[in-house]
Amino acid sequence: MAHFSFTKVVVDDLEAAAAFYTATFGLEEQFRVDGEIAGLEMAEIVYAPTAEGAGRFILMRYAGPTGAPDGVVPGFRTDDVDALFARAVAAGGTVAQAPSDRPEHGHRIGFLRDPEGRLIEVAQPLG
Repeated sequence: MAHFSFTKVVVDDLEAAAAFYTATFGLEEQFRVDGEIAGLEMAEIVYAPTAEGAGRFILMRYAGPTGAPDGVVPGFRTDDVDALFARAVAAGGTVAQAPSDRPEHGHRIGFLRDPEGRLIEVAQPLG
């Protein structure tokens, strides 16, 4: 079983977007991540949930002239990311980035593309 966990909004100016969402909605920055998704460098700001059980809001910026290949990246949490990837591929999806352990984030994380090419992030808690 997978549960909706977060939404990533892809922006061009990460700091300006952060200032807007913080001032407008009172979001509290929890941490930042710099890394790579499916071969593209990215940076993101992860905000604390706004209520118990609420999903996370994440702002993300891709580096370089490629711009934002996807406007929104839905995220799902599962107890078995590898089984979920197998189901996704069987259903017509593709693997954009195979799952890997990210102990610094406390999760095993991978990226899929749906049959129309949209990026989806899947996370499994480690431990």
